[in-house]
Amino acid sequence: MELFWGDLHNHCGITYGSGSLKNALLNARFHLDFCSVTPHAFWPDMPARNEDTAFILDYHIKGFEKIRNNWQAYTDAIEKANQPGKFSTFYSFEMHSYACGDYTFVSPDKNLRITPDEDSPEKVIKANGSVRMIGIPHHIGYTPGYRGIIWDRYDGRYSPLVEVISNHGCAMHDYAGLPFYHDMGPMDGRNTVYSGLAQGKQFSFTGSTDNHAGCPGTFGDGKMAVLAEANTREAIWDSLLKGRTYAVTGNRIKCGFTVNGNPFGSIIDKNAKAEIDYSVEAGDALDRIVIFRNLKPAHIVDGLALERSLNGEGPYKVKIEFGWSNKDDLYRWDIDLGVDGGTILNAEPCFRGAGVISPSRQRTDYNEINDLGFDFSMKNENSASLTCGTYKNRSTRHPGTSAVIYKIGGNEKTKLNLKINGREVSIDLASLIRCGVSGHMKPYASHAWKIHTAVPRGHYENSGKITLPGAAGNFYHMEVMQRDNERAFISPVFMKY
Repeated sequence: MELFWGDLHNHCGITYGSGSLKNALLNARFHLDFCSVTPHAFWPDMPARNEDTAFILDYHIKGFEKIRNNWQAYTDAIEKANQPGKFSTFYSFEMHSYACGDYTFVSPDKNLRITPDEDSPEKVIKANGSVRMIGIPHHIGYTPGYRGIIWDRYDGRYSPLVEVISNHGCAMHDYAGLPFYHDMGPMDGRNTVYSGLAQGKQFSFTGSTDNHAGCPGTFGDGKMAVLAEANTREAIWDSLLKGRTYAVTGNRIKCGFTVNGNPFGSIIDKNAKAEIDYSVEAGDALDRIVIFRNLKPAHIVDGLALERSLNGEGPYKVKIEFGWSNKDDLYRWDIDLGVDGGTILNAEPCFRGAGVISPSRQRTDYNEINDLGFDFSMKNENSASLTCGTYKNRSTRHPGTSAVIYKIGGNEKTKLNLKINGREVSIDLASLIRCGVSGHMKPYASHAWKIHTAVPRGHYENSGKITLPGAAGNFYHMEVMQRDNERAFISPVFMKY
């Protein structure tokens, strides 16, 4: 079994949103293993038209009509992008609902069809007959009756996954650290993941970007990991149905979590003990790992204690970040990396698309906004190159920067030699272990880059075995936080009642 990374809920200009479907699929294929690009499809309990709602209704109705007229072109594009063993695509559409909460419907079958006359997830799925599909509730944390989840109407038979993180915020619990600040309103504590689990609901976690600018997987807005046999549509679909998933905010935090030998998402026989094996490889220094039994912390790993107790040996994680400036236009980066006295063991792209907050406000570069020119290649074990476009930060709290995290094998004498848009920078790991460095392309309000502090292996990796009490109805899950606030939420293992 292997971890694959994807985004099953994101948008572009095929309904309301920005960016071409072609570019969206190219962006996804560059830095994801699987994806769907999601059309907004219908809203059965849309509010009545009046002076306040006319603008909202108009762009929704226009978007819904657009996808109905172009559904065949959409499914053809999704099918064409599917590359078994390399990149897997799925079909999807989104339903808005006050009565049930919003849902994304995902399917591996090309004959999936939009059913605008149905008003609940169950009815939508049944109306599609033999088509294989699931409904995933998303941005669940909004107020009940205001397009947040309605737990009384949630049915795990049709919805084995729940989206816990997206660009709307994180709905794990009231203190998840990523609040809801979209114009749709605040998060309601009754509509958290913890609230649903406390009511006896059983589901696995997923993360998606809900990006509206044609960049599936855009960094920092959420994505999902799937534990599957292969990167094929059928293998990933099988794992989705079994709940072999977890959610991350941004970094591909590699997690293993089993209870009595069963992976996350499992429903297992009751037992007097829960033998838990866990492992974490983060993208930055660990802040903490918490294993929960029935939503209560049962085992905590303190990242600061790791830093005090472990030595500074490699391999090292080194993040090279780039973007900034006050310019609205897309800025192109060409960055080459060479390593003397060490090797590049692997690399994680952390690329962002344009930060379109409101889908109703389309830019003038509507189709080209997601023409980001992503490219990354490992030339050999000592050198790599990337090209990427970045937009400015939306605010001091909403970054537009992109990055690559390199895993570097070497020692303090290992030297990184970079060429950043023609400018040469050279620095050794001894310097980066002490602190990160930065530079600018122009004298003022400039595009800029940063090479972050190098993180030694003992600070980003941890594993262990623990034993907790077991009983019918118990469940166990894990949450991971990095020092840079990136997080992972590992789906529960449930003991049968």
